[in-house]
Amino acid sequence: MALEAVEAALTVVVIVTTGAITIGVITAAVVMVILAVEAVVILVVGILAAAVVVVVTEKNKLRRIMFVNVRYTLGLLLLLLVSNVWADVAIPDLSRRVTDLTATLNAEQISALETKLAAFETKKGSQIAVLILPSTQPEAIEAFGIRVADTWKIGRKNVDDGVILIVTKDDRKLRLEVGRGLEGVIPDAIAKRVLAETIKPHFKTDDYAGGIDAGVTQIIALIDGEPLPPPSGETSDSDDGFDTLLIILFFCCIVVDLIFSSLFGHGIGGVLSAISIGGISALVAFLLALDIWLAVIIGVVMFIVLKIFYSSGGSIGGGSWGSGSSSSDWGGGGGGFSGGGASDSW
Repeated sequence: MALEAVEAALTVVVIVTTGAITIGVITAAVVMVILAVEAVVILVVGILAAAVVVVVTEKNKLRRIMFVNVRYTLGLLLLLLVSNVWADVAIPDLSRRVTDLTATLNAEQISALETKLAAFETKKGSQIAVLILPSTQPEAIEAFGIRVADTWKIGRKNVDDGVILIVTKDDRKLRLEVGRGLEGVIPDAIAKRVLAETIKPHFKTDDYAGGIDAGVTQIIALIDGEPLPPPSGETSDSDDGFDTLLIILFFCCIVVDLIFSSLFGHGIGGVLSAISIGGISALVAFLLALDIWLAVIIGVVMFIVLKIFYSSGGSIGGGSWGSGSSSSDWGGGGGGFSGGGASDSW
């Protein structure tokens, strides 16, 4: 009887923590794609550890239940590790062409660069952005650059004519991310020369404004000679993409809540729904490069909204998903990147 009671208690614990295991698995898959090297190492270690536990506990039901708890623990440890990575390397919001998080450039220098880049975008249609930040550690600048490119989406959609110049001042490193549509005119070798021969000499004498301006000027000259579709005056679709993600998130939460409630009832099912909704929200926040605590807030809000949705009979008021007012802030046009570019240090 005592053993059966222990098994029953452990089973309840396992059911309650299933949602957290799901979070760990989803997070592991995402991190494996975004942070390939670190995630693969973590995943291999986790698989080997799990294999050892399976061999040892195969013939004992109680120990197999404990194995699920081991997997749950590994999932939580992985989630904590990823949360730390998010906190260390946050992608800043994109609202202008020059983002200086180090106060290296003064207002006049930023204004001059903004004017030059805006004029070129009006003339050619291509977008160029500059990001200056202290460091990307512990993440390599190449991995960080890919995340910035995927998040900002500089360049026009389906033209993919965006370029991002990243400067990490404390790390003394440079990165040039080149959109797919410009890899012909700015291949990796040319991107490397722009960094090494044009920008780096200025940086070695602490002339950061001069180096960035010279690099931008050379990039503009390279793109200007490339036959690209003319500017069409189209606006960024980033807001529409964000609204779409929110709608998808909301309906995913409904499906998850319905599944867990039907399988486990409103008690344990409600707990599982809350945990899983938090995991889905964290995943969406990661894709949008939001802070981990903001992900927690999103999860809580989504859970509350979902319960209000049910209590009101399945509809929320008489409103609709409005497009909202457009922002005057500058943003990416939906351009794509495939890892083309180069890195250097000074």
